[in-house]
Amino acid sequence: MRRLLFQMAQSVVVMLTLPALAAAEVTRVEIASRRDVANGRTFGAVGVYERLAGTIYFTIDPANRRNQVIADLDKTPRNAAGKVEMSADLVIFRPRDAARGNGIALFDIVNRGGTVAFNVFSGPVTNTPDGEAGDGFLLARGFTVVQVGWEFDARREGAVRINVPSAAGVTGHVRARFVPNSREKVTVGDLVGYSPGDPASAQNTLRVRPRLGAEWTTVPREKWTLAADNTVTLEGGFEPGQTYEVAYVPASVPVAGLGFAAVRDAASWVRYGPDAVVSAKYTMAFGSSQTGRWLRDFLYEGFNADERNRRVFDGVIPHIGGGGAVLLNERWSTPTSLLMETATRFPFADRKQRDPVTGAEDALLENPRAAEHQPKVFHTMSDTEYWERGGALVHTTPDGTRDIALSDNVRLYHFASAPHNIGQFPPVVGSGEVASNPFDLRIGMRALLVAMERWVRDGMAPPASRYSRLQDGTLVRAADVAFPALRGVTSPRTAYPGVRGANPRLPREGGAGAPLPLLVPQVDRDGNGRGGIRLPDIAVPLATHTGWIFRNAKIGGTEQFFPLNGSYIPFARTRAERERTGDPRPSIEERYQSREHYLKLVEEAAAPLVKDGYLLAEDVARVLRRAGEHWDVVTRPATTTARAE
Repeated sequence: MRRLLFQMAQSVVVMLTLPALAAAEVTRVEIASRRDVANGRTFGAVGVYERLAGTIYFTIDPANRRNQVIADLDKTPRNAAGKVEMSADLVIFRPRDAARGNGIALFDIVNRGGTVAFNVFSGPVTNTPDGEAGDGFLLARGFTVVQVGWEFDARREGAVRINVPSAAGVTGHVRARFVPNSREKVTVGDLVGYSPGDPASAQNTLRVRPRLGAEWTTVPREKWTLAADNTVTLEGGFEPGQTYEVAYVPASVPVAGLGFAAVRDAASWVRYGPDAVVSAKYTMAFGSSQTGRWLRDFLYEGFNADERNRRVFDGVIPHIGGGGAVLLNERWSTPTSLLMETATRFPFADRKQRDPVTGAEDALLENPRAAEHQPKVFHTMSDTEYWERGGALVHTTPDGTRDIALSDNVRLYHFASAPHNIGQFPPVVGSGEVASNPFDLRIGMRALLVAMERWVRDGMAPPASRYSRLQDGTLVRAADVAFPALRGVTSPRTAYPGVRGANPRLPREGGAGAPLPLLVPQVDRDGNGRGGIRLPDIAVPLATHTGWIFRNAKIGGTEQFFPLNGSYIPFARTRAERERTGDPRPSIEERYQSREHYLKLVEEAAAPLVKDGYLLAEDVARVLRRAGEHWDVVTRPATTTARAE
């Protein structure tokens, strides 16, 4: 019957009403559209894929212990059965012939409503049918890809989002921080999910500080205005590079933590539901950046077990989330926020540890909510997570003095010198003092996805963890990083370490406001990372690549990082050129005899990575092609790092 329904025309809405089960968390699914992916393109031996899009409806039982962790659930309206109702957007990419798939449903935990799995593993992708699957890597491997809305404030056009009820009887201020790059008025995107109750209210506040960690100063109310669309206008204009915080009483307060339950119950439905639109023997989840942090919180709060206490995901990959959290399951949540200064909070690691600040013992996985149904986990990080997201605390003690052992079900992979956000290639100077780092770690992530697939489905052990450590000197205090003195590049040794965010589950809110230890990857003579996975761009370099970059004078705040970006400083072409500029790094002509010699060394550097499972053999040709393009850029006479307009 289901097959006949899906053979209806695309314009017809198909509604599947599921039978009443003892714990029917998914109650209804409406499929609004169905079409072939990428205009019917064939993806390897798996063949043609189809894309289904619609809405998935849920009921949540407030009495179930698995739901009682949801903040303000007790303040939400109930239906006649005493349940809480919500709905979310649903998008599914599935093989037309299910038997050709690999048996795994990969949940693509959407970032601000958009795909991350396709971008990382098959990228780049576009929003057109021709480009929606990128190079087809994910689909050619047979994954069924599922996207479920979880974020109430994902408002861009086409976003995969959720509709959640609001909490009744809640009052107070929602707040958000922003760093303007000009003096113009600012629409505070972090607050897109909240409408001001009264934009002109005297209770609304604006405060400012000159830099991270400095004291706040309140801006007199008559000096600024707030519009209904969250646009803030300051008399005389904003000071570029300074941090501002606006706060107001919103008209309503969404119960944001229901987003965790939506993904949990959708995954449980795919895995266990006899009437699910798609079914899978195994389930995996992938999140990147915001949703890498989301997955860490998802596990910590115990959502990897459904209402019947069954495992939800077999394998989870929180990518470039560092030691951070998404702060979803709390009142006044602003998950879309980009300036998550307080997102790094204890516990940082999977293993139970005693917190020297509060005396509490806690862990992401070894806690009463999460311990019973731990999945296989890959933590994957760039350099940026160490500098800006407390990444080292995922694998050290909370005070940053000792390495800790990882659990048997956990692996950690650090891509040396990679940035969080991948810069444009050829490199250009944007908001940083030098060009943005174009080093692309995604080529390594493809190999790790295959490793997780084999670990989950076949029980094949994945590659050994590879990351910077205190014990071998590849992880050091920021003040001890041996970054070379380069003209026009600010030393990172005095970088702001940040402070802890609040954890309402712990005494003293988990030591909120306490300074974080800043441990970062040590570098070699060129300024490139010594530890972790050194992909060929780093093992056979043409430039210095970092996971940090300072703001330029045009946008102010030059003593602060431009968030989540890295630096790219190419080597001089000749010895004479480097001596003329005082560059201590050997030039390209001093390192390589020719383009052919360079490419031969790149190929040699790729071989052990393939052997050890950090690079796919099929991707070596891509590595060599990009290396050749990089050589051509850095060796041509014209400037290699134009300024972006």
